[in-house]
Amino acid sequence: MTMTNRNKDKGVLELSPERAAVQELVDNGLLDELMEKVSSDGLALTGEGGFLPAMIKAVLERGLQAELSDHLGYEKGDPAGRGAANSRNGSTPKTLASEVGDIALDTPRDRAGTFEPRLVPKGSRRVGGLDDMIISLYAGGMTIRDIQAHLARTIGTELSHETISKITDAVLEEVAEWQNRPLDPIYPVMYLDALVVKVRDGNQVRNKAAYIAVGIDTDGVKHVLGIWVQVTEGAKFWAQVCAELANRGIQDVLIVCCDGLTGFPDAIEATWPLATVQTCVVHLIRASMRFVSYKDRRAVARELKAVYTAPNADTAEAALLAFSESELGQRYPATVSTWTNAWERFIPFLEFPPALRKVIYTTNSIESLNYQLRKIIKNRGHFPNDQAVVKLLWLAIRDIEDKRARQRAKEAGRPKGQPRKAPSKLVEGATVQGWNEALNQLAIAYPDRITIQ
Repeated sequence: MTMTNRNKDKGVLELSPERAAVQELVDNGLLDELMEKVSSDGLALTGEGGFLPAMIKAVLERGLQAELSDHLGYEKGDPAGRGAANSRNGSTPKTLASEVGDIALDTPRDRAGTFEPRLVPKGSRRVGGLDDMIISLYAGGMTIRDIQAHLARTIGTELSHETISKITDAVLEEVAEWQNRPLDPIYPVMYLDALVVKVRDGNQVRNKAAYIAVGIDTDGVKHVLGIWVQVTEGAKFWAQVCAELANRGIQDVLIVCCDGLTGFPDAIEATWPLATVQTCVVHLIRASMRFVSYKDRRAVARELKAVYTAPNADTAEAALLAFSESELGQRYPATVSTWTNAWERFIPFLEFPPALRKVIYTTNSIESLNYQLRKIIKNRGHFPNDQAVVKLLWLAIRDIEDKRARQRAKEAGRPKGQPRKAPSKLVEGATVQGWNEALNQLAIAYPDRITIQ
């Protein structure tokens, strides 16, 4: 009975052909012999002169010879090929970059020049998952120079700056398609937050804001709607963003949570006149606490909690007034001013019931995402242009979600009693907790704009 069949009898998923081939090598003891040579004879597995590049070279060259035999219609040395219209004509050397090191490959030729290999196409200079590896390293925050050095050090493959740049730029078409994909007609809640990135502008490097929009659809599922690098200040920039979102299909947004962005409320209301623009409460708390000394922060936070947890605007205003007249309020007038200046954009929050407040209380979804993205971009000096910013952030978001999905897949077969440590979806595709109750309250608050089916 084969290993595959034994696994099937035990209820285990059938091995893939690749895994079955490896298992056969294990069962035959061949891998044990190889590892013994690695430990005793100093056999190198990867890099120049390594076992794996040599094995891949042998496999590819054998496959290419088989392709050429199929193309010519006869095997090498077969008398049937004598006097044939086409024949073998030596080989052409080429170097393939791979995940295990450079491979010096001899590609066979035919005299008529009609042989087009499929295994290693003409012009190909890389094999296997090297492109995916490079894109993954780039998405993880490594610069092109870092990737160059990493590949040379770990697998002995040297790729030019231009080659690596072309590999990462290959996703730009995919990014553009994503950035222009159609959107739903209505998003009950939209969050907007920003990352500060350094971008080269002519002969100098300047700080720019990269904004990420996340929308919650009517099923309570979160989606990253787009990424924009601010090229102009205020209302003009936000008018372009809102127009783009409207052109992609968004007809209405009920509540937009943001951080008091200049020009954004006007742009929102010009595009979706009935939308409620809500200042993110957590941003407001954080901004007002900047003026407070460390020893007083807990006491000030306790006083401010009475403001943003108030049952209505009148009670909140009374709580803020009481704080402003207190010793702490007199000590930190700038904290009071932060709330009074944002008051008109804060109080819509107080009109909503508790379940809906939990949803719009903060841009926490984006903040969690931005925390992960900041870890990726913190080691980069600067970006060459705005397009590079969008490319990296998009790749990073995809990479984060893919890694989390793989972690969850590993735990998928565990019995119910065993704990699962794999993280849930970060943003894209994640479901808002308590959405059904929040949706019911939205339907009451906006009866003519959203319905529950």
